[in-house]
Amino acid sequence: MSHVDSGPKNDSDSEKKTEQAQDSSSGEMDVPKTKLFDAKAILWTFGKCLTALLPVYLAGYYRMSTSLVVFGMMVYAGWKHTREAKEARLKSAIELVNDEQEYISSKSFRSRRDLPSWVNFPDVEKVEWLNKVIQQAWPFIGQYLEKLLTETIAPSIRGSSTHLQTLCFTKVDFGGKPMKVVGVKAHTENEKGQILLDVYISYVGDVEINVEVKRYFCKAGVKGIQLHGMMRVILEPLIGDVPIVGAVTMFFIQRPKLTINWTGLTNLLDVPGLNVMSDTMIMDAIASFLVLPNRLTVPLAADLHVAQLRCPLPRGVVRIHLLEADGLASKDNYVKGVMVGMSDPYALLRVGPQTFKSRHLDNTLNPKWDEMYEVIAHEVPGQELEVEVFDKDPDHDDFLGRTKLDLGIVKKSKIVDEWFTLKDTPTGRVHLRLEWLTLEADTERLEEVLKRNESVVSQTAKPPSAAILAVYLDKAEALPMKKGNKDPNPIVQISVQDVTRDSRICWNTVNPQWEDAFTFFIRDPSKQDISVQVKDNDRVQDLGSLSIPVSRLLSCQDLNLDEWFNLENSGPESRIHINTVLRVLWLDEAAVTSSLLSSDPLSKSSASRPQKTTPHSSFATEGMLRIHLVEGQNLVAKDNMMGGMVKGKSDPYVKIQIGGETFKSQVIKENLNPTWNEMYEVVLTQLPGQELTLEVFDKDMDMKDDFMGRLKMNLSDIISSQYINEWFTLSDVKRGRVHLALEWLPAVTQPEKLQQVLQYQSKSSYLNKTVPTAALLFVYVERAHELPLKKSGKEPKVGAELILRRTSHRTTVCDRTSSPRWDEAFHFLVQDPLNEDLVVKLTHNWDFSLGSVVILVKELLSEPDLMLDQWLDLDGASPQSQILLRAQLKILCSKETESSEDHEEPKRPEVCSIRRKQEEELVQMSSFEEVPPSPVSRTSSVSVPEEEEVPEVTEDPEVSSSDDLRPLHTIPDPSFGAEGVLRLHLLEAEDLVAKDNMMGRMVKGKSDPYVKIHIGDTVFKSHVIKENLNPTWNEMYEMVLSPDNNLDVKFEVYDKDFESDDFLGRFKLKLGHIISTQYDDEWFTLNDIKHGRVHLVLEWLPTSTQRDRLDQVMQMQSSQTYQNKSVPSAALLFIYLERAHDLPLKKSGKEPKAAAELVLGATSYKTKVCDRSTSPNWNEAFDFLVHDPKKDMLVIKISSAWDQPMGSLVLPIRELLSKPDLLMDQWLDLDGASPKSQILLGAQLKILDSKMAALIAMGSAPVLSNMQTATTGQIKISLSFQKKLTVIIHACRGLVTSSKDSLDTYVSLILLPDKSKATKRKTSVKKKNLNPEFTERFEFDMSVEDAQRRELSVSVKNASSSFMNRDKDLIGQVQIDLGHVDLISGVTEWFDLKEEQN
Repeated sequence: MSHVDSGPKNDSDSEKKTEQAQDSSSGEMDVPKTKLFDAKAILWTFGKCLTALLPVYLAGYYRMSTSLVVFGMMVYAGWKHTREAKEARLKSAIELVNDEQEYISSKSFRSRRDLPSWVNFPDVEKVEWLNKVIQQAWPFIGQYLEKLLTETIAPSIRGSSTHLQTLCFTKVDFGGKPMKVVGVKAHTENEKGQILLDVYISYVGDVEINVEVKRYFCKAGVKGIQLHGMMRVILEPLIGDVPIVGAVTMFFIQRPKLTINWTGLTNLLDVPGLNVMSDTMIMDAIASFLVLPNRLTVPLAADLHVAQLRCPLPRGVVRIHLLEADGLASKDNYVKGVMVGMSDPYALLRVGPQTFKSRHLDNTLNPKWDEMYEVIAHEVPGQELEVEVFDKDPDHDDFLGRTKLDLGIVKKSKIVDEWFTLKDTPTGRVHLRLEWLTLEADTERLEEVLKRNESVVSQTAKPPSAAILAVYLDKAEALPMKKGNKDPNPIVQISVQDVTRDSRICWNTVNPQWEDAFTFFIRDPSKQDISVQVKDNDRVQDLGSLSIPVSRLLSCQDLNLDEWFNLENSGPESRIHINTVLRVLWLDEAAVTSSLLSSDPLSKSSASRPQKTTPHSSFATEGMLRIHLVEGQNLVAKDNMMGGMVKGKSDPYVKIQIGGETFKSQVIKENLNPTWNEMYEVVLTQLPGQELTLEVFDKDMDMKDDFMGRLKMNLSDIISSQYINEWFTLSDVKRGRVHLALEWLPAVTQPEKLQQVLQYQSKSSYLNKTVPTAALLFVYVERAHELPLKKSGKEPKVGAELILRRTSHRTTVCDRTSSPRWDEAFHFLVQDPLNEDLVVKLTHNWDFSLGSVVILVKELLSEPDLMLDQWLDLDGASPQSQILLRAQLKILCSKETESSEDHEEPKRPEVCSIRRKQEEELVQMSSFEEVPPSPVSRTSSVSVPEEEEVPEVTEDPEVSSSDDLRPLHTIPDPSFGAEGVLRLHLLEAEDLVAKDNMMGRMVKGKSDPYVKIHIGDTVFKSHVIKENLNPTWNEMYEMVLSPDNNLDVKFEVYDKDFESDDFLGRFKLKLGHIISTQYDDEWFTLNDIKHGRVHLVLEWLPTSTQRDRLDQVMQMQSSQTYQNKSVPSAALLFIYLERAHDLPLKKSGKEPKAAAELVLGATSYKTKVCDRSTSPNWNEAFDFLVHDPKKDMLVIKISSAWDQPMGSLVLPIRELLSKPDLLMDQWLDLDGASPKSQILLGAQLKILDSKMAALIAMGSAPVLSNMQTATTGQIKISLSFQKKLTVIIHACRGLVTSSKDSLDTYVSLILLPDKSKATKRKTSVKKKNLNPEFTERFEFDMSVEDAQRRELSVSVKNASSSFMNRDKDLIGQVQIDLGHVDLISGVTEWFDLKEEQN
């Protein structure tokens, strides 16, 4: 027996010898006991054998039947087996209690099967001892937390805001329920020098904390907190001195579940300073405080780099290639799904707080993104990549599925290139390639990484990174004081290329200690710099700056630069301590090679493979039984009252059983003549002896359902008759009968029958929403060939899943092989063979994808005998991977599709009389004017033909009179459609007042102007133009208005400031003046200010019903662009919504509270909610601005009190263009409602008659004065592209300047739209020369496609301009659109220089 020593490791030798002696002595004493036990056991066994044989001897002696003996022996054997199992369990439990540790580790119980069910060996260990320690220490922990709140946190809160100076904690009680540690998992595969623990915590506390803000008489508090989650605890560094652990770092990898029971939170959030917060924001702030990458680090030893512990180097970097997606769900459906569209998919990728969004692709279910992203992996395993796919919509994006992957898998595999099936969606998958990049301190690999990155193809703007840079911001010393000799509040901004990070703020000190850390991706370390700027927290006063080339780290040991740096533009002794670490991102080539090798096809011969399947002879011989449960008559009343003295009714429903399938109808309340009108289908093999059983029950709430009769029929009788439509009398009950239509549908391979079947399908309607099946699809999956191996190199255990719409079947899982064989057959019900697909997915044990294939059912219609039998290639697998299957389509040819005259004539009057009687009962019970006909009357499968039913419906006098009384057209108010559109074009301003003066107004500054436009209660606000007294806005606004001559249109100009904006002038106009002039292009002088004027184009757009005006308006749309992205409207759509008719009832049977929502583009309106009625009246008018009448669509949604949909209507605006006077005024059918549901509305389209459109057509558009700049000279430039964009500045000539000083010229170049150091260049300065020659060459590292998307801004500047005249340093500039330049051939030209443009 093996021993587990549970005692201390320093036990003495004498104790060990004593234990060994005890063990040996106990072993010697066990021997005789075992022998004695064996002897008794032998005798006992012998006696039992004699006893067992005695009945056999007696049975033979008295010539009894041997079956009695066998039965007795079976009873004895069962009793013996049960008894022995029970004794074994008791023995195990007793010995385990006596010596648990020795018992578990003994050889006799190495099999887990022999252990009790409650013993297991999890990797997460229970630590009940720790919970006991926490429980005993909890009161003292509460005292510490109370002291922390009152002495530390409360003063901090009081000092953060003047509104909270009277805040105090009136009660702090952490209760008696301590936090519990559910389990602890210790990781062993971690780096040396650290201990990694996952602590699963659960806290359901009875905390009570009350807070009061006396100034506002506000009281609030917390009464109960719940926190559940997994916290990772890292003990590092491990040191050779007490306390062994240098620091403790804690964080949550995933956001924990946090619930706080607030008391008086509403009162607290009314306090100024807190009123911008909400309950959700507070919970989010608390929950995310310790979520990765945020960490709580508690140092236990002195002289530790806390910043490096709080933000250590990442575990690695994952490069994500979002390649493509396949088979996404279609979301852009029209007319309630009748017209199937496509989707506009885009993807969201998340790793912790790092989120990326791909571009969206229009009208595709198989998008190809080819985009690349890089994410930092802080903790692996633990962090997950989550990919969500959405359909881009103007109002609300539709969800298309999601998938998740633990980054630990990427770290182990190095490269993962797979298709991932999307979850929470019926179809779709996404193709990702994930690469694990390790962090290497080896500069020799940098050149190889840079070369490899050049071959990475991605549609994203950012190229792949070659390295990662960690910047540890420690502290600074002797920073300069603020103005007024005050201590600054230093904050540091660290920038690398176009990424800027801010440190935390250190308050009121010249020697701040930040201890922050930041991470940056580096594309090329030899070309990028680290920019460090120390500022006061107001971001205005600079306290110092510093620039460190990243290339400097390449020559440092271990690529680590840790030193003090003197700050520029700061105090003489100001310096800052920064530690920078550079790591090269390396993708292991060996992993790439092994990945490629693993995807190579296996060397197996395919010559011996069969080319066709060999299914069983019974394959595809099934047929379908269609059961139409129509109605019942004269059923037995079961719900009697007062002991049967008062006769009641029943709540009948039907159960139908056939071929192992059970169907249950809906319950019809209180009706002895119910109408179900439900249809069921079941696929059956023509085997003898099968029966259809129908049973009727009365539904009861508190007891067993009452039996109301049954019916049995042989399937062979139905097959021989093909079609039965008759009443069947119920048996085992006094009275009652059921009307059924039973049809056996043979399956044929005649594709010409399909159109008849689909036509019959469109006419059928059943209350259980069943759609008749058009065809049967039989699939035989035989085998697969050369499937890829698993990542471990092992052969997979393959299973196949077949999916068609919502039906799926799975094969058995084969043993390990790359060429599995199943030989299994399946069938599917196909409702629409023209639009349905069969998806076959192969996986390893249903979790690891091995490939898939999609078969379009419509492709089978063109195959001989509608059958496909061949090898098919698998997507997402190796090139040689294939699957052999047979797919055969068979059309279900119903007798109903051939002729409606085959129905039994004698049965029609009886059915119709019953239905008419039920309708008469409903008319008497209802207060409605109109009763909709029974749904059965619209069902062509059993009921009489439609042409014979129409007279029955029109004979109803109430219905006919109700329809005749309805108005045929709307009666709107006379002012309907009289509005027009006011279009305001804010172009520019001139000579505005300068408000941003400096040095006590000794230095004249500029302003940051913007404009506010007030029209009634509507306010338009322009964007802010920075530091400009002659700004150009070029913005357009539109508003629909009634012609009110006295309405004021007010304009106000302001200067944007951090505190309060300065006033720059105002003026106002009367709407009547604008309407009378119709078009006014004018400068307006600002009032209440010294000087300044604004350039506006004011246009009143009258409306017209002349459709020929539309083309001219649309031409103006394409030629005009505005800074605020506005698009001129082409027309006005006026809608008058009057009433609706015959809306469906709610599910509860009540009339709806009808309301309508009208949506066009991003604009929506809602009507009032009417009182309960199926024919509501609204009489409301609405108007919409229409940008493109040929594409825009109006959607009207009817609902009951905005929750239950009652129907909808889609109205394409283009339909109005073909109407007289562009007007539609009529009743329109509603989709998704009853067939008689309609809505009465008037829709009037009016074209906006724009004078500006006519001027633009003649080439006389408004001109921006600020854009008419004079020529100030010329510059000679050469542009070409040879691997890089090359720009050569040759010379300037004829420079013109207003400066009296001599000119020291230089040229500045910027590649727009980026304004970073990587896109900026400048020449040397040429002294005192108006015709300088430079001949300087500049190169920009980018592709030719990227270059052609950019604009080159070239500015000639005066280097000798003083600070007082900094606005005059620009001599002239030119902007060159590189997309219009032949860069490959190269050009050299003189370009005219213009004055500064906005």
